[in-house]
Amino acid sequence: QVQLVESGGGLVEPGGSLSLSCAASGFDFSSHMMNWYHQAPGKQRELVAGVSTSGVGYNWATSVKGRFTVSRDNTRNILYLQMNNLKPEDTGVYTCRVAGRNYWGQGTQVTVSS
Repeated sequence: QVQLVESGGGLVEPGGSLSLSCAASGFDFSSHMMNWYHQAPGKQRELVAGVSTSGVGYNWATSVKGRFTVSRDNTRNILYLQMNNLKPEDTGVYTCRVAGRNYWGQGTQVTVSS
């Protein structure tokens, strides 16, 4: 069955960086666009960015443009989200999803705080 497992979250100070990963299995990863979502405490889940099958990012949330980078390794079936210059408002759960499909990971917690 489809499995999406995120990792890489944690506590980081403002201005710091984190790299999230989403390990995918159970489907043809290289043939599907993928999305990263962010759910801040008490708020609805929002799309951070998508990535095409060839690794081109799209649909970037305005709040993360220039700070986050999305990429993928189709040989290892892993999706990445590189987060730089993190801000307290980036705090929340980050979840990967198969674009357009109801396949979600369990999420990984990111906390940006001094």
